[in-house]
Amino acid sequence: MAPYTIPAQARIGHVHLKVADLDRALAFYRDLLGFSLITTYGKEAAFISAGGYHHHIGLNTWYSKDGPPAPLRSAGLFHTAILFPTRRDLAVALQRLMDANYPLTGASDHGVSEALYLNDPDRNGVELYWDRPMDQWPRKPDGSIEMYTHRLNLDGLLAELHS
Repeated sequence: MAPYTIPAQARIGHVHLKVADLDRALAFYRDLLGFSLITTYGKEAAFISAGGYHHHIGLNTWYSKDGPPAPLRSAGLFHTAILFPTRRDLAVALQRLMDANYPLTGASDHGVSEALYLNDPDRNGVELYWDRPMDQWPRKPDGSIEMYTHRLNLDGLLAELHS
């Protein structure tokens, strides 16, 4: 078979998550993170988005109503990553999480991006991040990208709110 490269314009369109409690999931994704509810399928599924898209995240209880979270040490989704357009937008998200006393599981500077990590109410991993401009990405001597994981300065990120 001939090698194939997916088109550069391809994107991850949406993620669909199994949740135990639809109202609880909506309280997190809609009320805390700020996604808009686009539509529901009865009391079993909801579709949410940013900017009016048909859906970026689907939430459903079709196989998971009142079920336990997936085991930590098993195959499955590691996290859903939500890309914010600016560093200030990520700072607003951090402030909202702090105001709600919602716990982070991590916060990292990856060189190419800055990221906040947390779990949704069903213990699905969520990454909230913004990308630095490509011309600011750290590079190795051979020109390839040098990603790393350093502690993110949360106070520095929050300073975006006052600049």
